[in-house]
Amino acid sequence: MEPTELHRAVETARTTAAELGLQVDDVRVVHNSDRVALRLLPCDVLARVAPAGHLAEAAFEVEVARRLADVDAPVGEPDPRVAPRAHVRDALAVSLWTHYEPLVPDITPAGYADVLMRHHAALRRIDVDAPHFTDRVAVALAEVDDRERSPELSDADRAFLHDTLNGLSAEIGADRARDQLLHGEPHPGNLLNTRHGPLFVDLATCCRGPVEFDLAHGPEEAAEHYAGADPALIHRCRALNWAMFSAWRWRRDDQMPDRDHWRTEGLDRVRAALDGM
Repeated sequence: MEPTELHRAVETARTTAAELGLQVDDVRVVHNSDRVALRLLPCDVLARVAPAGHLAEAAFEVEVARRLADVDAPVGEPDPRVAPRAHVRDALAVSLWTHYEPLVPDITPAGYADVLMRHHAALRRIDVDAPHFTDRVAVALAEVDDRERSPELSDADRAFLHDTLNGLSAEIGADRARDQLLHGEPHPGNLLNTRHGPLFVDLATCCRGPVEFDLAHGPEEAAEHYAGADPALIHRCRALNWAMFSAWRWRRDDQMPDRDHWRTEGLDRVRAALDGM
């Protein structure tokens, strides 16, 4: 968010939490992109704030987290002191979460595979109306195909991303016998090592598909520790995931830090993954 938007997000989070009975004397920015994560002190709450257009996504994330917490899944939970819901104030959507202090060392590939297996097992125990991963690919494909929404993407790279997204989505999505609920984007940045154990966060990307789609977001070595995973399918999913990542970076309104670097790097990663197939 731009500085003025960030200031409004901070004040909205502060006011929302205070009205719910939480004491907020200080607000610290944890993450700033198209939505922000703020640590509110001394109540020690993590507030996620996004434009109100993301209300449905924020509400979905809270609902998924609530249901997963009920089955003891390894996930970050909504703050227990307030009702688990997304709040709208000043054209912004606010959700309040438990803050977890990250620990070191980093989680090993074997540890990643173990917690992802436990997460997948918990996801099989809940029922939510989640999109198929191919629906998410279709959204990325629409960004690539719309020159007004991705004006700086060259014709050659546009055709390359279109063919990759379209082809791999159709190929991977053709066999739905292995599909189940997934995290959607369980990359290492969305897995916190805490005193409660490793916990997945950012659950708004929950979707349906094969477990290999999730595994393709993690360390390559993790697949060796996930029983029953198909290495060839993981590789195709990894190429697809990098293609989606690249599509988001070429959006005109993308706000990822160091976007120009990741535009080039993302395309390189797609090509490298395809070369290894």
